[in-house]
Amino acid sequence: MTGDDVRTVRAGKHTVEVHRPEKVLFPGDGGAKEYTKGDLVDYYRSVAPFMLPQLRGRPLMLERHPDGVTGPRFMQKNTPDSYPEWIGRVEVPKEGGTVCHTVCDDTATLLYLADQASLTLHRWLSRVGSVERPDRMVFDLDPAGDDDFPAVREAAQLLGELLDELKLPSALMTTGSRGLHVIVPLNGRHDFDEVRTFAKDVADTLVAGHPDRLTTAARKKDRGDRLYLDIQRNGYAQTAVAPFTVRAKPGAPVATPMAWDQLDDPDLDARRWTIADAVEQARGNPWAGVMAKGRALGPARRRLNALMPS
Repeated sequence: MTGDDVRTVRAGKHTVEVHRPEKVLFPGDGGAKEYTKGDLVDYYRSVAPFMLPQLRGRPLMLERHPDGVTGPRFMQKNTPDSYPEWIGRVEVPKEGGTVCHTVCDDTATLLYLADQASLTLHRWLSRVGSVERPDRMVFDLDPAGDDDFPAVREAAQLLGELLDELKLPSALMTTGSRGLHVIVPLNGRHDFDEVRTFAKDVADTLVAGHPDRLTTAARKKDRGDRLYLDIQRNGYAQTAVAPFTVRAKPGAPVATPMAWDQLDDPDLDARRWTIADAVEQARGNPWAGVMAKGRALGPARRRLNALMPS
């Protein structure tokens, strides 16, 4: 490999080698902008100050595309022995054994993963040292069709209003794919079963009020043209796309935190931000401290019980 095929990037105490930085990962097909591995590394380096607080201490599942978005992908849970020793790892229990997940605590690790063509980082909702007790609850608003974002916008508004009624803080994020995530910070004292049951009851309550527009049916054939309120990510070893991660879609869209008042933006859709402008959005601090307001679910459970259909 020639010198032109390797670019070195200094990140804190470590130097990361970026191999074949001119390799195209996102072809410029169909009017989409072309992006290379070097572009991906540059984006993750720029967004690191905003992204790392959302990653630190969390086991990751890596979505790797060695030949770019048009080639094969694979999902990586176990950390290869070939990874540098300075990259964080955590061994967590699974049925019949353990998994050694990668943990991204610094910029150097983020850039190393980008060099590995880890386009999308999927994070656990819990942290190292307390992996069985999540500090995030996630609602995934998944539209029936790719062109049905108005239904996503409406569902987000309805869910946000219900969470306000339950006195639970919540944050909004584009997924970079089809829909939106609504994220609730928790205090980390409930196990996954408690959190998932609570999320299901919230979703069921919302569906009961809007049965013609919303559904919790897991099977697509049972949903019709209704929007799916997916709460299945709230389980042990389940993951959700990390804030500011890139998605393996044309044009390199980014899962991007946004403020609730941006829901009214007429240009909003699930792929509103890309690696070209997600850092600018991040600088606006759209979540403005919401994630520091982790709540216990006890008081919200009592309020929810009063609202649930009998």
